[in-house]
Amino acid sequence: MKRITLFASLILTTTMLEAQNDIDALLAAGVEDAERFAQDYLAPGTNGLMYSMNANWFNSAAAKPLGGFEISVIVNAATVKGENKTFNLNTDDYNNVSFVQGPNSQMVSSVLGENDPPIFIEIEYDDPIFGSQTEQIELPDGIGSGSANLLPTAFIQGAVGLSKGIEVKARFVPEIDTDDVSLSMYGAGLQLEFTKWLPADKLLPVAISGLVAYTHLGASYDLTDSSGVQGENQRLENDTNTWLFQLMTSTKLPVFNFYGGIGYVKGKSESDLLGTYRVTSGALTSEPIVDPFSISSEASSVRGTIGAKLKLSFFRLNAEYHLSKFNAFSLGLNFGFR
Repeated sequence: MKRITLFASLILTTTMLEAQNDIDALLAAGVEDAERFAQDYLAPGTNGLMYSMNANWFNSAAAKPLGGFEISVIVNAATVKGENKTFNLNTDDYNNVSFVQGPNSQMVSSVLGENDPPIFIEIEYDDPIFGSQTEQIELPDGIGSGSANLLPTAFIQGAVGLSKGIEVKARFVPEIDTDDVSLSMYGAGLQLEFTKWLPADKLLPVAISGLVAYTHLGASYDLTDSSGVQGENQRLENDTNTWLFQLMTSTKLPVFNFYGGIGYVKGKSESDLLGTYRVTSGALTSEPIVDPFSISSEASSVRGTIGAKLKLSFFRLNAEYHLSKFNAFSLGLNFGFR
């Protein structure tokens, strides 16, 4: 399986899209079987990506004053556990799939793992002339054990203060469009500092805030030239949307500060296999399959955050760690005024 690596935010997304080159071969077993496999195979990757996308929305609970701003370059990474690299494939749940060797229920690679040694399945299909036929297919690997321990994302982020404890934020990845892959990521957030509304807020040693943030990822991978199945306009499209609801607090010191909080991440990722597919066997071709299936995965959980920030004039550096279903860490290089 070929690899395309443009920069950190593309690594996971591109690999998940390319993995579909192998999944479409399962269409020979029927759309229902291919859809079931794709759902279980991709879900760990799309779920982990949603946690990675939501790191480093804040580096202080103190909202910026009117006209204060900060521009940041942020790199995030969710960590992958062993349990995310495999899933249980039970052929009793499939119509036309069986393992070539071993029991009916086996642990196989997800998009984050690797089958070592390779695992082969046998699919059964109906030939219009010869009747029931079988074919062996190797199950797809994921991004592999060597590189699957981190799910990276990267953003450019801006924040500006609007007075009275209100701060607005925006983040984005410049749109990327290559011959095979197109990707865009963006988000927006609103932070409210509650301690600004208290009469003696300047005397308090800490700030307390709330944050609501939305993040979107849209990606498309053109399968036409690399698919193992004949057809036209073949592509995989992904649409991922997440929400973050966060309470946080931070110290209010001139140079070095700590911050942390508790939040709730909720998101949904939808992937659509689109285009026309014609499964062939020798000189025979099946009826065209148009836009075979759509699958989705949802993620939601509480997360805890702890971080630290160093401020030197207009330059700031922060690092943080999140505890959740997918733990994540992040680094931010920030330039700001006030």
